[in-house]
Amino acid sequence: MNITNEIISAYIDNLYVNENPKLEELREFAESRNVPIILKDTEKLLKVIMKLKEPARVLEIGTAVGYSSCVFADCCGCRVVTIESDEESAKAARLNIENLGFSDLVEVVQGDAREVLASLDKEEGFDILFIDAAKSHYREFWDLSMPLMKDECMVICDNVLMKGMTVSDEYDERGRYKTSINRMRDFIHYINGLDYADTALLPVGDGVSISLIDKSI
Repeated sequence: MNITNEIISAYIDNLYVNENPKLEELREFAESRNVPIILKDTEKLLKVIMKLKEPARVLEIGTAVGYSSCVFADCCGCRVVTIESDEESAKAARLNIENLGFSDLVEVVQGDAREVLASLDKEEGFDILFIDAAKSHYREFWDLSMPLMKDECMVICDNVLMKGMTVSDEYDERGRYKTSINRMRDFIHYINGLDYADTALLPVGDGVSISLIDKSI
C-alpha cells in the first residue's frame, strides 16, 4: 500500500532520474529481488538534505545491500559508517560498495546495532543519523546513537508510517504487526516530545521523520 494517492506517487516516481549508472543498476537489482531499499522519492529527499547539510560523517543503521550508503557517499563525498545485523547482507553490501567505488568512504560494520553503537568511538561524532532497520527498536537506536552525534546534528528515520499501520490498525488486517505498530507509535510520540529535538513527520516514501538536534538544551 502507498501512504499517499497512487497517482501522485506514480507521477513523482516518473520524475526520478539516477545519474549514476551503477547505482541505478543496484536499485534495479534490489527491486527485482524485493530487497528493501529507500524508495525513489525518499532518495530524492535525502539527497537534497545531504547537499544542504554537507555532512562530513554519516551514521546509518540498516545497510541491506548498501544502496543508501552509496547514495550518501555519491551525493556529497561524506564518510559513512553503516551497521547491518545480517551477515550475508553485510557481505553483499561490501561487494556492492566496492563495485561502486566507495570502499574508501563507506565502512560496513556487521552486528547487532545495539551492541555496535556502544562500541563506536564518540570522539569524531556524526553529522547525520539515518535509521532504517528493525522498526521495533527505533527508540533504542535513537537513544544509543545520541552520544555519538555532534551537537547540531540531524536524525532521519525511514518507514515510520509502516504502510499506514502507524496511523490506523485497519491497515494491519491480520493483526500481525501489533508490537511493531505500538512501538513505532511510542517512538514517534517520544521524539516529538523531546526538548532537544525539532521533528517533522513527512508522508514521503513510507513515511520519513526528520529531527534537528540541539544537544545544548
